[in-house]
Amino acid sequence: MAACGDAPGYDDDAASELSFDVMRRRATWDYPIIHWLSRILPDHPALLDAGGHMGSKYLAFEPLLDLGAVEWTVYDLPATVRLARARQAGGDLPAALRFVDRLADAPEADVLLASGLLQYLDMPFERFVADLPARPRFILLNKVAVGRGPTRFTLERIGMSRVPYQIRNRTEFEAEIAAMDYRTLDRWTITALSHSVSTHPWIEASTSCGVVLERKGRM
Repeated sequence: MAACGDAPGYDDDAASELSFDVMRRRATWDYPIIHWLSRILPDHPALLDAGGHMGSKYLAFEPLLDLGAVEWTVYDLPATVRLARARQAGGDLPAALRFVDRLADAPEADVLLASGLLQYLDMPFERFVADLPARPRFILLNKVAVGRGPTRFTLERIGMSRVPYQIRNRTEFEAEIAAMDYRTLDRWTITALSHSVSTHPWIEASTSCGVVLERKGRM
C-alpha cells in the first residue's frame, strides 16, 4: 500500500503487529463464515486465506472447526509474512499454517477466504481471482465495505500508518460478482461495521457485507 506523507504504508513491521490480539478473537460477523466453512472444508480442505494477517482467522476459528486435515495457507504482505514466520519459528503460531507473500507461491485452493481484504486490495477483485494458480470452487468474502454512493477512497489510520481504504458502490460490487461466473449461495449485511469519513460528513456512512460464492458448473 502507498504511504501517506512520511507515515509507512500497510507493508510495515509496526503496522503488522498492531491489533493481532484483537483480530484473533471471534466477532459476531465471523459466524456466517464459520458456518459455511464447517460445511465446505470436510470435502474441500485446501484453503487460501487472502489478507489473512498472521493466521488470525485460523486461530479464531480453530476451537469451533476441525482443522486437522485442512491445508490453510495465508497470503499477505511481505512484512506481515516475515513476522508471522518469525512467530511460527518461535512456537507462537501453529506449524500447520503456511505463509506466502506472492500469489505465485500459493498452492491451488478449493476455498478462497477473504475477510476484510477487499477495502485494501489495489486491483479489481475479478483480476485477483484470475491471478490465482487456479480458480477456487468456493469464495467466502466478509467485511466488504459498501455504500449507496459512488465508489470512493479514503485513508484509514493504523498506528502511525495511513493506508488507502476503498468503499465500493454496492450495486457495482454486486455486478462485479455476478460477472465472475459464480453463483451466490449466501449473503449478509453487517450493520455494526459502519464507517463515516469525518472530513466529508455529508457523505452517507458505509456498511459492510459478506457473501459466499460457488463456481458455476458444480453441484
